[in-house]
Amino acid sequence: MTDTGTAPAPSPSRRRFRMPEEMGVIIALVLMIVIIGVARPRFLNPINLLTILSHTTFQGMLAVGMVYLLAIREIDLSVGWIFNFSAVFSGLLMVAGVDPWIAAFAGVGFGALLGLFNGVLSVGLRLPAIIVTLGTYSMFQGLSLVVNSGRAVVPPDQDSSYFNAVATKLFGIVPVAALVFVVLAIVMHFVLHRTKFGYRVQAVGSNPEAAELAGISTARIKLQTLVLMGAICGLSGAMYIGFRGAIDPNEGSDFVLVVVAAVIIGGTPLSGGYGTVIGAVVGMMIIQVISSGLIFFGIDATWSTFVTGAVIVIAVVLDQLVKWQRSRALARASDG
Repeated sequence: MTDTGTAPAPSPSRRRFRMPEEMGVIIALVLMIVIIGVARPRFLNPINLLTILSHTTFQGMLAVGMVYLLAIREIDLSVGWIFNFSAVFSGLLMVAGVDPWIAAFAGVGFGALLGLFNGVLSVGLRLPAIIVTLGTYSMFQGLSLVVNSGRAVVPPDQDSSYFNAVATKLFGIVPVAALVFVVLAIVMHFVLHRTKFGYRVQAVGSNPEAAELAGISTARIKLQTLVLMGAICGLSGAMYIGFRGAIDPNEGSDFVLVVVAAVIIGGTPLSGGYGTVIGAVVGMMIIQVISSGLIFFGIDATWSTFVTGAVIVIAVVLDQLVKWQRSRALARASDG
């Protein structure tokens, strides 16, 4: 007996291929490298390109944390001084004879504590983080300068395993600190897009009222994100003093503008609701490629400040264009 009935053939799924959100900035980075490399072939030396990566390490770590803040429509202006104060704190512990590894972990905790201070003020006073950190920027700066007496902090014993580990270059080229940065970026990308915490961060930034109705505490998410930002600043600061062997009194004072610019260039909108860690890393590399390109073209390094400002303006314009494009897409979807 033959079964003449045939099962209905499954309809082919028409899944549209979506380019990664970061593809635009990745293409821009590659084009910039190619253009500068054609004009100045020495720029394409692998050692030079890896040096650019290492130069993005410490500011890049801060950009990774800033993605989370912009995703909830907040900005922390004090990140540069949390970085500095945490490095000074770690360095002074080392000067006092504390084991460098313990001092480094203490620096991470100290950064988290400063982030908690920002968070408690912002949540308790119901003020935007940008307002609160405008004040704590000067507070942390002043305290750091008082503690270090306005002088560089230089740990005495730099032959210990901590300094050797952080300053080591794999194959004589890639610093361990740069690898830590890459691992941090991958982990934080996963957390933002594959965990409940990351989902809640983006939900709060997308629509705070709806997030509250869904049972998400916007105050708690804001507090946790500011603590996370502080901890990442502490990690960057602790690794910086291990890599450089010292921390200058004003190091980090100009970090915040570069960090915010990198995050926006990478595709995280100021309007919140979405963030891309990978984009922020690429955005930071774009800024470093521009700065390095100026040197290869023989342009005075003082122009780098102007370039940074111009990049920030371009980043804001791009952010507005992205919002306009998304609003048009939503309008077409609703009409359809």
